[in-house]
Amino acid sequence: QVQLVESGGGLVQAGDSLRLSCAAAGRTFTSYRMAWFRQAPGNEREFVAAVSRTGGTIVYTDSVKGRFTISRDNAKNTVLLQMNSLKPEDTAVYYCSAGERSGSVYLHTQRGYDYWGQGTQVTVSS
Repeated sequence: QVQLVESGGGLVQAGDSLRLSCAAAGRTFTSYRMAWFRQAPGNEREFVAAVSRTGGTIVYTDSVKGRFTISRDNAKNTVLLQMNSLKPEDTAVYYCSAGERSGSVYLHTQRGYDYWGQGTQVTVSS
């Protein structure tokens, strides 16, 4: 198993930047693909970005391409989400997730992940 703890959320204005961090503890970090999902009030949880075990495959949802960057530091057991040019529609609780599947199958869906953090709130004011 792996335990995930997110940090870095907060209240910002449109156009600002935030960096979310997810610290993983437990099994070897490189055993997991990692991803960020988000859930806005009244909406279902949606995929944001994912990175494969080795970091060789990275995918984003269309709405964040060019603005968000996911990265992983396997030496520090950490995955980051750098969010630039934030918009009010980015407001949500952001969840870090880890999955045991290898390859890229289900990399962009909740089905591909087995462990979840508690979430961190990101609020973007207009």
